Amino acid sequence: MNDKKFYLKPNVVLEPLVDKWYAWSHLVSPATGAMNIVGRHLQIMESYLSAPSIHAEAVRNAKMRGGPFMDFGGTRVEEVNTLRTQTIQNNEKVIQLAHAIKELDKLLAAEAKGYGLETLYEKVPPLLKGYVELYYDRSNNPGFRFFESLLYKSEYYKKDMQSIALWITNNDERPFCLSTPRLDEPWVLHLDIPFDHKGIDELAKMKRAPQSLDYIKSLLGVNAAQDALFETFFTEAPPPVYRRYTGDKIRMRYFGHACILIETKEVSILVDPLISYYGYHSDVQHFSDVDLPDVIDYVLITHNHQDHILFETLLPLRHKIKNLIVPRTNSGKLEDPDLKLMFNHVGFHNVIAIDEMETICFEDATITGLPFMGEHSDLNILTKSCYLVQIGMFKLIFLADSRISESALYKHIYKQVGKVDVLFIGMECDGAPLSWLYGPLITKKLPRDMDGSRRLAGSDCGKGLSLVDIFRPRELYVYAMGQEPWLEFISSIKYTDDSNPIVQSNKLVNICRDRGMIAERLFGEKELLYEKQATLIEV
Repeated sequence: MNDKKFYLKPNVVLEPLVDKWYAWSHLVSPATGAMNIVGRHLQIMESYLSAPSIHAEAVRNAKMRGGPFMDFGGTRVEEVNTLRTQTIQNNEKVIQLAHAIKELDKLLAAEAKGYGLETLYEKVPPLLKGYVELYYDRSNNPGFRFFESLLYKSEYYKKDMQSIALWITNNDERPFCLSTPRLDEPWVLHLDIPFDHKGIDELAKMKRAPQSLDYIKSLLGVNAAQDALFETFFTEAPPPVYRRYTGDKIRMRYFGHACILIETKEVSILVDPLISYYGYHSDVQHFSDVDLPDVIDYVLITHNHQDHILFETLLPLRHKIKNLIVPRTNSGKLEDPDLKLMFNHVGFHNVIAIDEMETICFEDATITGLPFMGEHSDLNILTKSCYLVQIGMFKLIFLADSRISESALYKHIYKQVGKVDVLFIGMECDGAPLSWLYGPLITKKLPRDMDGSRRLAGSDCGKGLSLVDIFRPRELYVYAMGQEPWLEFISSIKYTDDSNPIVQSNKLVNICRDRGMIAERLFGEKELLYEKQATLIEV
């Protein structure tokens, strides 16, 4: 037995996968997972097998970035074919679930005409019986909801589809996560363990606390064939020592995209964790996981999109997080899975679901859930929340990707919360169309112009300015723009100076500066200190 202890290298990627595709929340929830396997993965693989050269050409075209094209340069056709065959063979019940959901949609469209629904239960596809409730909305449009907690206990939630890929990286380059599966590579080690496996926590702890290799190998089930590669992921060199903030002020650190760390000497709050973990040289100055505290009191999740819920960040942080706060929902709707349920089933047992205008109090600080408008292609998504964080008298408001379609809402909110000191708003104001993210969940294909009119878009200058006029912050920060290079494989965004979100955010920042405010579009990293006893400026 070798008792020598090692650290996990800072540039080891811990990449969660579902069925060999990059794991995001819609692949974990059973119903959305089934629909994405059929409506996204199988379709992309079949398209690639029929015309690999077209995919190779599309990937080279900047205008096609983020589209349903595999990034294998037209090669590896046999491996993709094998993955497709394995997907069909190993996920028979899951695929049948997706077909049953589409069948139920068609049944309701054809036969639910405003009369009583009880007789239709006899016609519900057998796979869905006992898992759905049929209903009408107030306009007599039929629909159904899942008893989602039962789906997680059924054969449709397959933890054996989950795995972890470990590899060493020296840059930010990766294929777009929604369109390219992770095929076997000689430098990548695949661990067939589910996301709730305690070995993930123990491995992540080794970033700061050394452990014996025999212990972690045994826990993760590393076999003899994997042993040599696995050992390359470790080092005897200790990481930089984390210096906990002990001052009397409030420290704000921007980690990129929508990720903000708020710290006092008593409490730490991390919003929408998406951390560039990896200790390699970058031309963009940025904080990494070495700049995170050993204990994170509260993690706040704003909404259920892949650039705000990143398992690659969250699973390694799981052992540090005392409380994970998510928007509350129990709608059972296919397009709106329950985040508390999902996080519970991937090993988080400290999840708090928060309602709109509900406040959580601790020490001398509070966290309040706020309404989140728009950015979901006009779908009735409930699982979204903005946040007001108040520490002492100091108020920060995080509006994520909200699109301020109706400013009157925020006037009502202002009456409850008053002026704020710092306002964060996302301004990715063009946004992808509905089908880009939610397409696999839609049974009836939308016309192109209708699809294009329903965007995953944040606010433009005019909408952002309406918030400034209402809340009168001292400082405004545009964030969640997806500009950082480590975001590109998730967001597919690459702006130029002429891109509308850049033009619109520049305009808003300049207007605010002309008014004497501090305003900036954040990029890379930023650190600020604030007094707890804020002196709000009367306007």
